[in-house]
Amino acid sequence: MVLGDIMIYLDYSATTPVNDEVLDTYNKVTKEYIGNANSIHSLGRKSKILEEQSTHQIASLLGVKDDEIIYTSGASESNNTAIKGVINLYQNRGKHIITTPLEHDSVEVPLTYLERRGFKVDYLKLKEDGTIDLDYFKSILDDETILVTLAAVSSEIGIIQPYEEIGKILKDYPKCFFHVDLTQAIGKIKINLEDVDMASFSTHKLFGPKGIGVLVKKEHVVIEPLIQGGKSTTNFRAGTPALPLIASTAKALRLVLDNMDDKNNHVKELSDYLKNNIKDMVEINSTEASVPHIVNFSVPGIKAETLLHALEEKEIYVSTKTACSASSSYSKAVMTLTNDVKRSSSSIRVSISYLTTKEEIDTFIKELKEILKSIPRT
Repeated sequence: MVLGDIMIYLDYSATTPVNDEVLDTYNKVTKEYIGNANSIHSLGRKSKILEEQSTHQIASLLGVKDDEIIYTSGASESNNTAIKGVINLYQNRGKHIITTPLEHDSVEVPLTYLERRGFKVDYLKLKEDGTIDLDYFKSILDDETILVTLAAVSSEIGIIQPYEEIGKILKDYPKCFFHVDLTQAIGKIKINLEDVDMASFSTHKLFGPKGIGVLVKKEHVVIEPLIQGGKSTTNFRAGTPALPLIASTAKALRLVLDNMDDKNNHVKELSDYLKNNIKDMVEINSTEASVPHIVNFSVPGIKAETLLHALEEKEIYVSTKTACSASSSYSKAVMTLTNDVKRSSSSIRVSISYLTTKEEIDTFIKELKEILKSIPRT
């Protein structure tokens, strides 16, 4: 997992480098398990055994059942499958959906599509720290509410939402399904899916390969498949089982959860150090409710892209918004939180991991200071 002697990578929330052990697993399975896991000959059975072992490990780590795991191409497909799959099958129950204004485009855009089909989407009010106003949430719940969907950790500012409390509240609304986007949460906070009906994540956020995601769908939930055309590992998503990616996901998930507290303590130390050393130069958008892995800040008067490319020239890599977000001149998440156009037009997301070093943070701080001196503000 070598990133280079000069390059400073601070965009781990967009994607992570592949762990060497995970890559070894991918290569080994690619070479040694050539059979389709759904074939009935001996090579197929060999692959099927590994698929089942990998699925069992993933399910055990998440505290769910083996048959509640669905493999997809990534978190975007998992989110779309959860949202559209439930709505298409249960739309006779109601037309009301609840979410937050901080969601990833793979949640927001499908909900906009459903609004055009006649569904009502309510966006929750947030408190000053970016967390959900639970009293407001309770006030808008009704018998027409069919789905609540939100990210456990928001992708741009890293706000941790009280999804466990929401799950408990929704137990009084048996017609309503609860979907949680775990993409930025796994490896950063402890996960409890007891009162969650569906949950999504992507392996490339866990130091694994791109091209695979997971949708946890509890057994009491039936969904209409987004991709049809035969059984894969379940009846809810067609396609040849991508065994090397499945085995890699099991390895990546196990490794990212291993010694998680120690890794996160390291991240918090670096995050606190970074914020303390830049707070006089920038306006920090991350709040006390944010994970330490994401430090979002603004430099009003300097466009986000200008600052990003100035850092890139120093071989320092950060983000302006979520990598998958639609192109726009400002961050909707920062705008929601700050109600400040200048801040939302100049926001930068620095995302760090247990691989980040203090030397890298020191270099970032030094170069940021020099860049801010040289760029005129408008």
